[in-house]
Amino acid sequence: MKIDQPKISNELTTKNFQDIFYEEDPHLSYCLVSESSFDSEDMDRVHLNNMMIKNSTFQNTVFTNINITDVHFENCDFSNADLTGASIHRATFKNCKLLGVKFVESSFGNVSFKDSVLTLCEFGHSKLKQVIFESSLLKNADFYDCKLTKIKYEQCNIDGASFDRTPLKGIDISRSEFETLTVSTEELKGCIVSTHQAMMFATLLGLVIKE
Repeated sequence: MKIDQPKISNELTTKNFQDIFYEEDPHLSYCLVSESSFDSEDMDRVHLNNMMIKNSTFQNTVFTNINITDVHFENCDFSNADLTGASIHRATFKNCKLLGVKFVESSFGNVSFKDSVLTLCEFGHSKLKQVIFESSLLKNADFYDCKLTKIKYEQCNIDGASFDRTPLKGIDISRSEFETLTVSTEELKGCIVSTHQAMMFATLLGLVIKE
């Protein structure tokens, strides 16, 4: 599955994320941010576009209703940040720590998470379209009442993830690993699974498999 990559200019001005305090609106664009610390801050309706953010931390920061478009994040730490109501489009997260991040009631389009930690992330009531999770940890992630369209979980650990009230028709989890999932039989219809996973689900349904 192909997704649209961030459209980022080749000419970026170097800035510190703290520079956002000096903008008329909480908006940063056409810049490279590196080695910035923006922990435990609280800002509503931040706009980030056409930029790269590397080796920076946003732990426990509240970014409600943030808008992220055409942004590449690399080696960033968002642990326990609150991004409720986020709009994230054409964005990449590489080797990022997003432990316990709140993505509740958010919208994702053409987004990739690679080599990242999304354990305990909350995606409840969100819409995700053309999103790839690759080689990432999603243990105990919560996808409650989400709308998933063209989503791929590639070599991820999704153990303990919850898909309660989230239909998985057409969603491919065959190349990811888990021991338990929270999902109903109805929501599981049409989900793409491996032979081993199919046997696991069959056992949970009480079927006796005879070879």
